[in-house]
Amino acid sequence: MSTVIDGKTVAASVLERVKTSARALEERQGVKTGLAVVIVGNDPASHTYVSSKSRMAKECGFLSVQHTLPEETTQEDLAAIVDRLNADPSIHGILVQLPLPEHFDSDAIIQSIKPEKDVDGLNVVNAGKLATGDLKGGLVSCTPAGAMVFVRQTHGADLSGLNAVVIGRSNLFGKPMAALLLAANATVTVAHSRTRDLPAVCRNADILVAAVGRPEMVKAAWVKPGATVIDVGINRIAAPERGEGKTRLVGDVAFAECKDVAATITPVPGGVGPMTIAMLMANTVIAAHRTAGVEAPTF
Repeated sequence: MSTVIDGKTVAASVLERVKTSARALEERQGVKTGLAVVIVGNDPASHTYVSSKSRMAKECGFLSVQHTLPEETTQEDLAAIVDRLNADPSIHGILVQLPLPEHFDSDAIIQSIKPEKDVDGLNVVNAGKLATGDLKGGLVSCTPAGAMVFVRQTHGADLSGLNAVVIGRSNLFGKPMAALLLAANATVTVAHSRTRDLPAVCRNADILVAAVGRPEMVKAAWVKPGATVIDVGINRIAAPERGEGKTRLVGDVAFAECKDVAATITPVPGGVGPMTIAMLMANTVIAAHRTAGVEAPTF
């Protein structure tokens, strides 16, 4: 029987350390950690995410600033807000909620955020530092950072001798996840839609990370017995058993069958998801410590 990782419990542990670190920084250095979240438009899911991020920032004792902008906001207006937040010494982390409405050049906005305030870890400077193994100089994208907490809890900090397979090569998750695993000395394969005989590649993995956005694609026959399986997918599928028009969330891994093969597995929901916001808070308090010139905590 596999161990099912409780993401909510692990995230709560991370958040407790964030609160302690933020409180100590304010008491010793007089620096209150500040996070600014910017949202444009009316997407309901984005508003839900932003509300939870702003609420969590307040719970962590941060200065929490939210800019809610109408759909018709221009690229220039949004860029001006980012510029002001870049220059504001009370703000240590800036997050522009994605996706932006279609008329925006999203990448230009993201790249305009100062790397040291880029708590989403999407600026090319932070991505480059991660790619070159500099884990202490930049800020790491939140979801892979959260997934890596699970990996370390299961296998320790040194993954020497372990084979890791990441299914998915996105800039948001696949590539940074592979870089984190490589930095921990795993032997890493990045698989994707063009990979030949993907099930065979996956069966070689001691650590299998799925991030492709295809519901329950990874089957039990793909999983090496005793492997650690990290499911990053969030897919909504029809659930007629719950009633007409009802849906449910599933991951990229067929959880019910894979949990009988894997030694450790994350569920969806309740696995990697809660860690994303926790690591966003962790990145923000790390950024605040660096700005204050004191040693940043590790998570």
